[in-house]
Amino acid sequence: MSSHREAPEISKDPVADSSDLYAFVSPDDPDTVTLIANYVPLQLPASGPNFFEFGDDVLYEIHIDANGDARPDVTYQFRFRTELRNDRTFLYNTGPIESLDSENWNRRQFYSVTKVDAHGKSTVLAKSLPCPPCNVGPLSIPDYEKLAEDAVHKLKSGEKVFAGQRADAFFVDLGSIFDLGTLRPFQDKHLVGQNLFNYAGKAVNATDKTNVHSIAIQIPLHMVRRDGKKRVRGRDAGAVIGVWTSASRRQVEVRNNSAGNDVVVGPQVQVSRLGNPLFNEVIVPMAEKDKWNSLPPSEDKRFAEFVATPELGALLPVLYPGLFDNLAALNKTKEPRADLLAILLTGIPDGLIDGFQNNTGTLQADMLRLNTAIPPAKKENKFGVVGGDLAGFPNGRRIADDVVSISLRAIAGATVPLVNADFEPDAAAALVEQGLSIKDASAGLLKKFPFLGTPFDGFGNPS
Repeated sequence: MSSHREAPEISKDPVADSSDLYAFVSPDDPDTVTLIANYVPLQLPASGPNFFEFGDDVLYEIHIDANGDARPDVTYQFRFRTELRNDRTFLYNTGPIESLDSENWNRRQFYSVTKVDAHGKSTVLAKSLPCPPCNVGPLSIPDYEKLAEDAVHKLKSGEKVFAGQRADAFFVDLGSIFDLGTLRPFQDKHLVGQNLFNYAGKAVNATDKTNVHSIAIQIPLHMVRRDGKKRVRGRDAGAVIGVWTSASRRQVEVRNNSAGNDVVVGPQVQVSRLGNPLFNEVIVPMAEKDKWNSLPPSEDKRFAEFVATPELGALLPVLYPGLFDNLAALNKTKEPRADLLAILLTGIPDGLIDGFQNNTGTLQADMLRLNTAIPPAKKENKFGVVGGDLAGFPNGRRIADDVVSISLRAIAGATVPLVNADFEPDAAAALVEQGLSIKDASAGLLKKFPFLGTPFDGFGNPS
């Protein structure tokens, strides 16, 4: 999956596990950028009486780099506080919840939003903003969509924010991909009927009908661009931003002494981060995943070797003999994959793709790089840039982008000609896909902020 349970230690701490990050120019307001960070993945809807929530002891952050040094120029911090109204009941709600201040809602969450600039100066933008409840069921919450709409807050500083439960829109055939990289059920019509994949059967969206907790913020462009321009269209380098999210916990130490134990609370320690989808999931080796989660993007040069020679790139010719011969020959040269290094660690420079660049310089760092000068596509292509849609991944990431298939095609060699005109990708490289789309996410999407769909309720989805 994009980053659900992607490392051994964070898989034990779901409230701090960043599962997906999205960054795109807002289709409902093209003079803004929308950033969405999902946490608490793989929520089953019927989860009472203790429904899912953000961690009161977790610092959630969304970082924006405007100058290519992989250090935040703007950080938005989100801190949560849980309020229990009735300590004499086991119930999440004692009657219908019809408003965000309903007396029937027993366990509520509020949050603050703090903006931190490049010099570390903090400004509290909002306090005690209410989250919507979890979607218990139609009797408990007769009009969930209205409650969620009321939980969208416009800040005096100009940003729009939302924090609460949403339906997980990420789509992946998890069972097949981690069964030795199998993709089903497609047949390559251009290879004399030869099966491209191991076995037939319809692809299954493993994350369908699960929920997440989302932190979403919509920011005017002039607040994130280093040149401060409100609206620009073109290749202007000042339009490119790098985005990542992180979660941190307080360091705690228990010291023994003659009088007993003392608990010493230290600084915040990062336990999770996410930039490009699937980076820690399938690029970073198992032994390094927890270390990667603890480091800032500015330290990612130490992981560049795993991008330059991806393990999955070596596996494809073995898993599908005869279909990736050109890729196998490329692997034997042991030449670093300059295409993947650009896509994932520096951004794509001007001149490789007509009308497009999202390069942030030479510093290698895992960030979602978004060229904010490229407007939203009138008709999206789920394959993003490799499908000719310059507004899609790896130019930021939209919710409907098929990042699994895009990444597989790139690793299979489809993007090598960007840096090596003599290389001819295998025919299979342009055909690899998991066979899913946003239509396989049952909840659907909203046409306006915060875009992710209504979370699944426990009554209607008892599994």
